[in-house]
Amino acid sequence: MTSSARLVARVPINLGSRSYDILIGSGLIDAPSTWADLPQATTAAIVTDGNVAPLYAGRLKAALSTRYPKLMVIELPAGEAHKDWGTVNSIFDALLGSGCDRKALLFALGGGVVGDVAGFAAACYMRGIAYVQVPTTLLAQVDSAVGGKTAINHALGKNMIGAFHQPLKVVADIDTLCSLPKREVAAGLAEVIKYAPIADAGLLDWLEAHLGALLALDATALQTAIQRSCEIKASVVGGDEREQGPRAILNFGHTFGHAIETGLGHGHWLHGEAVGCGMVMAADLSVRLGLIESADSLRLKRIIAGAGLPVRGPSLGADRYLELMRMDKKAEGGAMRFVVLEGLGRAGVRAVPDQIVAEVIEANSAA
Repeated sequence: MTSSARLVARVPINLGSRSYDILIGSGLIDAPSTWADLPQATTAAIVTDGNVAPLYAGRLKAALSTRYPKLMVIELPAGEAHKDWGTVNSIFDALLGSGCDRKALLFALGGGVVGDVAGFAAACYMRGIAYVQVPTTLLAQVDSAVGGKTAINHALGKNMIGAFHQPLKVVADIDTLCSLPKREVAAGLAEVIKYAPIADAGLLDWLEAHLGALLALDATALQTAIQRSCEIKASVVGGDEREQGPRAILNFGHTFGHAIETGLGHGHWLHGEAVGCGMVMAADLSVRLGLIESADSLRLKRIIAGAGLPVRGPSLGADRYLELMRMDKKAEGGAMRFVVLEGLGRAGVRAVPDQIVAEVIEANSAA
């Protein structure tokens, strides 16, 4: 790294020939040395959105300019509402219009929507080209940019059309988090909090002590949270790349959360807000199944509320929630399966009767 860049951690994702590193630090985007080990290509494209492009696209382009003779910026409309086929096609139009071949390289510069859409485009273009994740939100740095899941939304469900396509590397530049609105920081904290009840009970203690520092964007606290989150996700993904078993625990709170997002219409709640509320519901479900104590559920709820996240779902009605959740990717043969807590720091996936799920929804939704 150059003198202005500070690499805090390098977290490996061990997937054999598809292995790669997550780099965590400050000043990484601007340092040409960050990108020095990437393959050469005649053409590269930075895929970003209208919010991120003015902040970081020029800086990334400058850092990459000596490696890629033809370097273009593809600017997408910002927001979850544009995570669709039309946006993916706009990337294809730009790549084909510039004569990009199979050795072209994509850089996904932005939050979770940009990472998912650009990654999906990379998975599809000419049956798959290489890409790099450069996440600029907390949520993307601790979750969506890591692990190779790429997808777009469908009107009937979130992330229903996608592919597993691992990046060449993930570059988490902590400096980019300073430009985030408070709401985005809180949404990102939902995915940090998620790792504690499913994999590291000690992380709950740390979060209770450092939640204020995280909300204030304290660099040391952020570095610790991002590194530990990535370590947990790397461990889970390394053992179950395509979510055939253990990786499903990373979806704690997501079955409820995705129903909220789809039921309200994509973009009304941020993904992290829906997941935060979904975790409250999933913890309550775990209590009702006799798996954890109510005190554990309430403790998690307090941390989620303390992060500034909603803890009551919108009033969609239990029937509507159930209808949406039956279309969740974890459902099998129409039977709904939920990630539940089997103790603090341990999670599993179980089929749950509709009646119990409905009770959870009614107890944790707005009147």
